[in-house]
Amino acid sequence: MTNKTIRLLMPQWQGGNNPNYSFGAELLAWLAPQNEQPLIKVPVYDPDESPLELERGVRGRTQVLNQLKSAQQIIAAHQPDSIIMFGGDCLVEQAPFAYLNERYNGDLGLIWIDSHPDVSSPNEFENSHTMVLGNLLGEGDTEFANEVKVPLKPSNVFFAGLEETFSHETELIQRLGMKTASTKELINNPKAIKEWIVEQNIKHLAIHLDLDVLDPSAFRSLIFANPDSKETIDFPMGKMHFPQLTEIIQDASKETNVVGLGITEHLPWDSINLKKLLSTIPIFV
Repeated sequence: MTNKTIRLLMPQWQGGNNPNYSFGAELLAWLAPQNEQPLIKVPVYDPDESPLELERGVRGRTQVLNQLKSAQQIIAAHQPDSIIMFGGDCLVEQAPFAYLNERYNGDLGLIWIDSHPDVSSPNEFENSHTMVLGNLLGEGDTEFANEVKVPLKPSNVFFAGLEETFSHETELIQRLGMKTASTKELINNPKAIKEWIVEQNIKHLAIHLDLDVLDPSAFRSLIFANPDSKETIDFPMGKMHFPQLTEIIQDASKETNVVGLGITEHLPWDSINLKKLLSTIPIFV
């Protein structure tokens, strides 16, 4: 039996209220190894169309909810066995991972490779990309969580590379009893993820890769590495390097069937700035 895999390009920026996420997603899809897997683009609103309104605690609620439903419709039409998602902000993961959990009878495992847990709600933050895993667990924002037919099992989630958490995030993680390991803890115990896969009998796995799990000194295409930013960074930054990240994904792929991969929050500042420069040169126009 053949395995049907689709690639989704979802250049959504509204979940993080940063239009640069769109170009980062497009470049990710171009950089990925090419094969016969179809690439389908999820339409998103142009950043020049209208400003994002704060609606019931969520910035751009109407836009991101409509885009979520567009992704759901595309996935439902194709009925894939596996999905690769190129984002965009982290909220792009909701549609594919919710579908895959339903597709695999509520037993999907999920490695959340991220320096942040993304389990907040509108009570704490207005940007919806901070809520995506909360939504998938049946928490987060109620309207978005209601779009998840089968919530993920908390025991089937492993946070890899998680650094400092806010008190509300710590409370939820402890309440639901989810596994966590920082970059340093995974260096000290590299078998932790394998042991969790065996312990939970994970047969089908999705991997969320927020590139900001990487150390900004090792990878500069991150929100925290914006060369023009003058703002003080008050969020935990990633500490992982490429060899460790590669090992985590390869080892997990050997242990179980990886049916989902999402890559998000790519901000290639050099390319973004060069693109802006080229757009100002008269001969191109």
